[in-house]
Amino acid sequence: MKLDKPVPGGPCWTELGTSDLEGAKQFYAELFGWRPETDPRQEAGGYTIAHLGDAAVAALSPLYQQSQPDAWNVSFAVTDADVAARLVVEAGGKVLVGPMDVFDVGRFAVALDPGGAAFQLWQARAFPGAGLFNEPGTLGWVELLTRSPERAETFYTTVFGWTVNPSEHYTQWGIDGADFGGMITMDDKFPPEVPPHWLPYFAVEDVAVTTAAAAKAGGTVLMEPTSVPDGPRIAVLRDPQGAVFGVYVAGQEG
Repeated sequence: MKLDKPVPGGPCWTELGTSDLEGAKQFYAELFGWRPETDPRQEAGGYTIAHLGDAAVAALSPLYQQSQPDAWNVSFAVTDADVAARLVVEAGGKVLVGPMDVFDVGRFAVALDPGGAAFQLWQARAFPGAGLFNEPGTLGWVELLTRSPERAETFYTTVFGWTVNPSEHYTQWGIDGADFGGMITMDDKFPPEVPPHWLPYFAVEDVAVTTAAAAKAGGTVLMEPTSVPDGPRIAVLRDPQGAVFGVYVAGQEG
């Protein structure tokens, strides 16, 4: 992505909800070199922040509801979570959780776009979001998979003011033209039971090496390393608990 720090409207954080926190810690530590630190406070519910060096790069947490799937979630930075939540509803989306305060670190909400894809709003206080982007092992791209691309475009440009860069193969999202993500239309190749969702991509030095390492560690390869036309080399993987994520060669984002 062309963003290297959290900015209003842009992706600022990604977190994994997992049914096996200890297993997820081990898997991603082996894959990306993350150093996980679990918040010891009981009220934090096992929330774990993954670090590369001194930088916080992602989070892992237990599932907080029985119906919650093992999945990665993407958060977008906002200056006022309450205002953003109202915009979500006015634009045809739904607010599922919040807005609510998280200790002194920020205020957040969980929402659905009109097509059913979940995402999060983050109003920073003490914690702005990821301290590193676009480096191996860190968030470098976010992708919306949806069955309602026209509604999605109207919704997200209304709520966040994103710029849209369409092409023959792919639609890209940006902040003032600085692209940070894209959109794929879910066609008949996607089973009907797969819901619309946001997919985080993590930068890596070598997609083939990372893909092989994920498989060796108990993950599943959903899309083998592939070269995107006029774009990066990517792969889509699933961790041992079932959460899906992408990887791409650092420095080759769209």
